[in-house]
Amino acid sequence: MTSFWLKAIISGLLVAAASALAKRSPAFGALIVSLPLTSVLAMIWLWRDQTPPADIASFVQSTLWYILPSLPMFLLIPLLLRRGVAFWPALVAGCGLTILLYLATTALLSRFGVRI
Repeated sequence: MTSFWLKAIISGLLVAAASALAKRSPAFGALIVSLPLTSVLAMIWLWRDQTPPADIASFVQSTLWYILPSLPMFLLIPLLLRRGVAFWPALVAGCGLTILLYLATTALLSRFGVRI
């Protein structure tokens, strides 16, 4: 259980640092969070937990397929905020769009035999 808490603390500190940096420099904060730190940390944790390489490879490939449908969220939320929509509704709309695109991506990929 100590390993879990260590992972949680390290991961949480990275997110907290990125949000603190974003207050001072939105562009630099955005650069930090745009890095695939979460994915890289997850890969490191999986490797450290002696996960078989094939399972890590599957995780990384699935991550790619889930990144693509999440990108439109980063267009929709700023668009809505600039048009006067409040933060929470804009965030919910962006997350809702992402969920719909996840479902569509999963369905589309399954037609081509790709299982994520």
